[in-house]
Amino acid sequence: MKNLKSFTFTLLFSLMISQAFAWGQIGHYLIGFMAEKQMKKSTKKKVEAVLYPMSLGRSGTWMDEIRSDRNYDYVNSWHYLNSKNGEYDPATQEEGGDAFEAIQRLKAELKAGGLDPKTESEKLKMLIHMVEDIHQPLHVGTGDDRGGNDVKIEFFNQPTNLHALWDSGMIARQGMSYTEIGTELYRRLNREMKTKYRSATMEDWLKEAVSYRPMVYNLPENKRIGYPYMYENYKIAEERLIAASVRLAQILEEIY
Repeated sequence: MKNLKSFTFTLLFSLMISQAFAWGQIGHYLIGFMAEKQMKKSTKKKVEAVLYPMSLGRSGTWMDEIRSDRNYDYVNSWHYLNSKNGEYDPATQEEGGDAFEAIQRLKAELKAGGLDPKTESEKLKMLIHMVEDIHQPLHVGTGDDRGGNDVKIEFFNQPTNLHALWDSGMIARQGMSYTEIGTELYRRLNREMKTKYRSATMEDWLKEAVSYRPMVYNLPENKRIGYPYMYENYKIAEERLIAASVRLAQILEEIY
């Protein structure tokens, strides 16, 4: 009973703190884990040198962690973007920028080179994080409910919100480590999937996210989430994690 109470508290706490973030630590780690398996050895070696002493998986959480540092307040709106129907409209974004624009800009700056080691490392960690974030469907928001943060729900009788559920709630419910989940998901990645994901444009990424909205927001009237919602939607989260890993590996190879 004591262990059950401890697990329940830990799960609830993780759901609460994840509300401001994306994918949660496990999600970011496992995307990096799968991306490493796909990268060319030469690219992996260069990326590791830039990120050292952080690993690729660990670096994916850095942009969330610096939220506590006011010096990085300028990146607060870079974790997401708004899109009504899958289009990118600069006029509907936050004044401080958005994930779509920031990904393209940082990618270009890293490809151009000439950055000092600290600047290159930080820009690369930000790029990694944003590529991962934008594949969480609710990080391409409608602009109406803060990416689902305003949608209050219960997840197996614990209070949380829709955004937090997709960040980490469903993943944490699996009770597996990021390597266990990552290994299982990587087994499903075939040549056809990789070709499809790599050939898509960033505009396609937004259309993909919007295409999942009817399922994401298909909530029971009482907003109590359990096994039926998990059964219908966790497979979407898995597909998004796989897609993110393919595209992250692709972008890193283009840069390095």
